[in-house]
Amino acid sequence: MTAARGDLPVGVTAVRGDLPVGMTAAPTELPVGVTAGVVPPVGSFGWFVAEAAAAGRLVVQPRMGFSDLRRMRAGLEQTRFAAATTVGTVTIDSYTRVGAHDTARRALADGTGLNGYPIVAYPPETTRALLAGVHDGSFPVQVRHGSSQPEAIIRASAAAGLAATEGGPVSYCLPYGRTPLRDSVRNWARACELLVELAGDTAHLESFGGCLLGQLCPPGLLVAVSLLEGVFFAHHGLPSVSLSYAQQTHPGQDAEAIRALHRLAAEFLPPTVDRHVVLYTYMGTFPTTAPGARRLLAASAELAVRAGAQRLIVKTTAEAHRIPTVAENVRALEAAAATAGVTEPEPAAPAGGDSEVYREARTLVEAVLELSTDPGRALHTAFRRGLLDVPYCLHPDNAGRSRSVIDDSGRLRWSAAGRMPVTVPAGRDRPAMTSTGLLSALHTVARTYDH
Repeated sequence: MTAARGDLPVGVTAVRGDLPVGMTAAPTELPVGVTAGVVPPVGSFGWFVAEAAAAGRLVVQPRMGFSDLRRMRAGLEQTRFAAATTVGTVTIDSYTRVGAHDTARRALADGTGLNGYPIVAYPPETTRALLAGVHDGSFPVQVRHGSSQPEAIIRASAAAGLAATEGGPVSYCLPYGRTPLRDSVRNWARACELLVELAGDTAHLESFGGCLLGQLCPPGLLVAVSLLEGVFFAHHGLPSVSLSYAQQTHPGQDAEAIRALHRLAAEFLPPTVDRHVVLYTYMGTFPTTAPGARRLLAASAELAVRAGAQRLIVKTTAEAHRIPTVAENVRALEAAAATAGVTEPEPAAPAGGDSEVYREARTLVEAVLELSTDPGRALHTAFRRGLLDVPYCLHPDNAGRSRSVIDDSGRLRWSAAGRMPVTVPAGRDRPAMTSTGLLSALHTVARTYDH
């Protein structure tokens, strides 16, 4: 496939353009967490997820990106035709994430492989050809990147016909580099408005806020940051958002978090904004054995269905060792879908019952939103004052006074909260976290599922 061609790659045939079996032209009912009356445009990312949820199907999605056009095309095609309800992913390479587009172009010219798809370095015609015949209303594709400077990525995505992406002013700043938070907030405000300008009512933006550092962050903070980024997106005009949460150390606590995210979204997001919740299979140190990895993936699929997440980002048996192949991603998608198909949703908690995660997340959200009517300014001020503080995060704009522990039941708790308005459980004095203790905690989930 060359940069100028608009046809399909050699050996790739046209694929179906109809809707998946059992999917009607428009949703008949909306899933939990989507406000009645808010129907995303037919064929959009938000519409696809709403329609699948209304039919009782969990949408599963890989984390996949290749600089080689044939591999990227094969990944999209095989994801589409997996035995599952799927959406596609184009994950961006590291050079593009940090704005080193000339370096990405040189790598392409030299034939050097990259760890993702350099969407800015490729001409829009190339990406449109890559997507031709595979990306449509029955198979939406999302661009995933990790950039605190996303404007060029959004422009290139929109030029290729892609309206769904993910990120956020906090979640794509603190874990990944040293970009000042003030700059990231400003960059993402412009990016949100640009996405709406270019994609209109089909624009969809997912918060990465539920995945801060991937591990050892108590769920109340993950839920609060994801919700606050959703409020930020809505403030800047996004018509459709998704709120994320990453599987942590305790299934019961994780279920509380997903339900809290649904509830807070209904309370704080405008009723005109379409929304859904996406769960990530555990983002920390992964099991090293194939059986352990499969057990952890199955647990995440069960959690998604039981607690009411509408979409699941999967991981594979190769995560602890290398970048997964297309085939390994497809096997993970199909395994997650099979588990989801035999799992029953659990009834919602009784009205008036506030979980610990909900109470903590709501306290944090209210403390931040009281700082300013502009959610971006409120987020920056909250970190500057330490009202939000991510444990073990070394970014200069993070206070770094909070610490977490895994308690005897397996739940993540605060051992130190800094200036955050959260409760640190009373009890026996806990020894200070050592490097050995931190390393052991980081491997807790991997050990559990490997054994």
